Amino acid sequence: MEGLKVSDANLVAYVNPSKSTKVPQAVLRELSSLLFKFNETFDGVVLAYDVQIQDKVAKILPGLHPYFCVRLKAKLLLFSPKPNMLLEGKVVKLTQTSIHVIVLGFSSAVMTDEDIREEFIYKTKHGEEQYASRFHKRHVIKVGTMIRFSVKSFDEEILHISGSLVPRNTGSIGWLAKHMEDVSRIDRSTKRGRESEAESVIVEHSEAYSLHSDQIRTSKKRKIKD
Repeated sequence: MEGLKVSDANLVAYVNPSKSTKVPQAVLRELSSLLFKFNETFDGVVLAYDVQIQDKVAKILPGLHPYFCVRLKAKLLLFSPKPNMLLEGKVVKLTQTSIHVIVLGFSSAVMTDEDIREEFIYKTKHGEEQYASRFHKRHVIKVGTMIRFSVKSFDEEILHISGSLVPRNTGSIGWLAKHMEDVSRIDRSTKRGRESEAESVIVEHSEAYSLHSDQIRTSKKRKIKD
């Protein structure tokens, strides 16, 4: 899945003197406060970290309430979805006009009817809501289905994603894994067909232009002879 990246970071943690005997725990508590929040510095939501304390001796900062300054080196796992990236999530709700998804267990995403390609039709089968493909009867999206979708936008404050199922390489992950090669082959065949058709039109126009030019030259020669 796209949208995930690992970033190396040099950090500084400020530890209360009352935690001087438990510095590692205090540092981890500080880092934990960063989890599942969008951080502008790292341009992403912090999902996990691996940290190493650089200093064996912490620096005490002067002030009314002095703190220990501890330098850290960390690897951060970040979630940073951008437009047109492909994400994966689990469908948690369906309506006639939308598909609702949870990504990585914490971020919500929604695809409205204008972002669901016309191939998918909403219907109820055996009391179960689903979006079924008109072209591939086994390509079905229902509650619990893992789907792949394209990112339209990401609200950094509430961690909400606006997604799209318009691209042909989106939909049920299970179905795509088995049939994406066929879809790609069809797309390539369609593209080649369009290119061939375009080339034929160009050739026809070229031949027509050539014939017209020959007719003009012949006409001019006749006039000169006359």
